[in-house]
Amino acid sequence: MLNRVILMGRLVADPELKTTGSGLSVTSFRIAVDRNYVKSGEERKADFIDIVCWRQTAEFVCRYFGKGSMIAVEGQLQTRTYQAKDGTNRYVVEVVADNVSFTGERRDNNGGGYNNGGYQQQYGGNSYSQQSYSAPAPQAPAYAPQQPQTSYQSGSNSDFQEMPLDDDLPF
Repeated sequence: MLNRVILMGRLVADPELKTTGSGLSVTSFRIAVDRNYVKSGEERKADFIDIVCWRQTAEFVCRYFGKGSMIAVEGQLQTRTYQAKDGTNRYVVEVVADNVSFTGERRDNNGGGYNNGGYQQQYGGNSYSQQSYSAPAPQAPAYAPQQPQTSYQSGSNSDFQEMPLDDDLPF
């Protein structure tokens, strides 16, 4: 069986870090995910999806994300029921996040949302990776000779080499 959800959207409100009685960090928040299809003459619609993060992932979200921040979430869809204070039974569908990451968007403290100090970070379980936004684009290795660009626009047979017919192909 497979239960995997990958979403990208904007936080509807600032996430709030809470602690369970046993000392586990947890946060729950809602993201707005735009629908791909827009009917002619109407505004784009969005789905509002509840997300729950535990332990270090919850701490990461609360530290680096705020209302309006774009976030990518990977996790599992989970349903549960509980009894509300008024005695009615409630049914909840939410995504329990395994991995949460920035989407490449970057805002400063004056514009709201998160300021990640120039770093793109991903946090999932105990793994942690960090990549600088300001890192130069990867360059070709110095030892790689530059090949002249070949053009085959003429379309003549002299542009191509004859391949030997061999039953022992490498694939």
